[in-house]
Amino acid sequence: MADDAPAKSESPTGERTADKAALEVPHPWWALTATLIGLSMIIIDGSIVNVLLPDMVKDIGLTQTDTQWVNSIYSLVFAALLITVGLMADRHGRRLLFVMGTVVFLVGSVLSGSAQDPGFLIGSRAIQAVGASMMLPSSIAVINVMFSGKQRAMAFGFWGAVFGGAAALGPLLGGWLAQDFSWRYAFYVNIPVGIIATIMVLKFVPETKGGDTGEGLDIGGVLLSASGLGLIVYGLIEGQQYGWWTAIADFDLGPIHFNEGGVSIAPVAIFVGILLLVILVFWEEHRARMGKGILIDLSLFRIPRYAFGNVVALIVALGEFGILFVLPLWMVAVHGLDLITVGAILATLAVGTLGAGGAARHVSAVLGSTNVVRLGMVLEIIGILGIAALLSVTLSPWWLVIPLIVYGIGLGFDSAQLTNVVLSDVPPIKSGQASAMTSTFRQVGSALGAAVIGAVLFTGLGNILSDELAQESGISSEQQAQIVNTVQSSAGQAIPSLENVPGLGVAVTDAKEAYTEAAKLTAFVAAIFVFAGLLFSFGLPSDRKAKDEADPAPDEENSGGDAVGGNPDDPAAAPGAGDTPATT
Repeated sequence: MADDAPAKSESPTGERTADKAALEVPHPWWALTATLIGLSMIIIDGSIVNVLLPDMVKDIGLTQTDTQWVNSIYSLVFAALLITVGLMADRHGRRLLFVMGTVVFLVGSVLSGSAQDPGFLIGSRAIQAVGASMMLPSSIAVINVMFSGKQRAMAFGFWGAVFGGAAALGPLLGGWLAQDFSWRYAFYVNIPVGIIATIMVLKFVPETKGGDTGEGLDIGGVLLSASGLGLIVYGLIEGQQYGWWTAIADFDLGPIHFNEGGVSIAPVAIFVGILLLVILVFWEEHRARMGKGILIDLSLFRIPRYAFGNVVALIVALGEFGILFVLPLWMVAVHGLDLITVGAILATLAVGTLGAGGAARHVSAVLGSTNVVRLGMVLEIIGILGIAALLSVTLSPWWLVIPLIVYGIGLGFDSAQLTNVVLSDVPPIKSGQASAMTSTFRQVGSALGAAVIGAVLFTGLGNILSDELAQESGISSEQQAQIVNTVQSSAGQAIPSLENVPGLGVAVTDAKEAYTEAAKLTAFVAAIFVFAGLLFSFGLPSDRKAKDEADPAPDEENSGGDAVGGNPDDPAAAPGAGDTPATT
């Protein structure tokens, strides 16, 4: 997304000028406010759904696979389109793409709120993700060209605070709306917010464009990446329904047939998805040699810090938010909490996130950015293991507040510094595409995380509950199978209703214990993912080495514009917005 021309800034008409570090805007802080309103909307909708799932299960009959899709489809589509729409924003205008994205997002919100069946809801969430993918890179690019120096650092500080705060506070908003109104209002509330953001953007935000974005969009790359990722997520989510290797149910889709007893669709989908991603690598290399526009700049992965850092971002994202998929379902199913209470407990995560995010720059001045990322991952692991230890049928869920705050502090340190660490060795002229790829890795991790953690949760729930019920002599094998199927297919949300059925008291106790054990298992898996990311982080060069080798020349550092200060996708590339000791 970044230009291949020397770094220059832009005039209000979109023309490049070399004598100014930032675009002159009459009301830059109002413009910032406009973009942050839109940003908060798309970030909240990425996290608000977790707390709405129990009501969705009851209202429109979501199954356990549906709950995973409602979560994963948003991150999956978001990740698949993020780089492409960023390039389109550079080419056709960032404000234009932001406004178009807002409209698409609102259409998806209205459709999501009016959904009457799971398939319609999942499709509507995909439409939301298309709009969100248009808004995110456009919002960062617009902000980045309007500010320079300390003001740019301050602007991106607000951006980061809104990003982290919206994600953490989404469950509280969702719980309140679901309890006092309906889960549908969690989507309908986007309408006035989106309208206000659009009006303000049109009034205060000037149109800007990037430079040459290459010879055409890489449509083949988009299709290969989206299909590959989609098939992998599909296999991970549908493995529970169709079997992880041997088919336990028939699958039919047009000419494609997988019969019960043969090979399941799940491993085939995962294998084909991986194969398509391998083909994507060769496709991108071919287009690069031909001098055509590319989706992924593979040359960037020859930079050790960038390569290792993106692997860390992907793996850590697998574990970071996967546990947040589990907790709302568990708290409602096992403890019967109302959604606003669930949201309030999860919102305590924001206490740690916001506090650590604000302190991250100062801590990095002492420890170095890479060590702050590692510290964040260590705290996340401690928090997740604390959550696992406190998951109990008898212990109040409010005890989870303590490890959630610790987890939030780790998340704040990690998120605030990881992108900056990843990009610190990237040539400034390539910072736009590099940061977009890093964002894509994190979104892919989130999508895969929900799929993997969901698979572990529901597979574990079914197996553990089956074993426990098999020890109950008063329940027939037919009843046992029916109870397991009911609990598992409803993502555990049928457990409270089973308490009203005479003679099933023992089964309900077993179901709650099984759900708790399965939830603990998912927490351990999430902790393992974050620990793997921590191990990979030791492949990163030291902060001092990265600074010495990548420190730009004074004329590059102070020239402004898109090459250094106009990175359209990440605050870390902006002068004054970096979080290393050299820029604090």
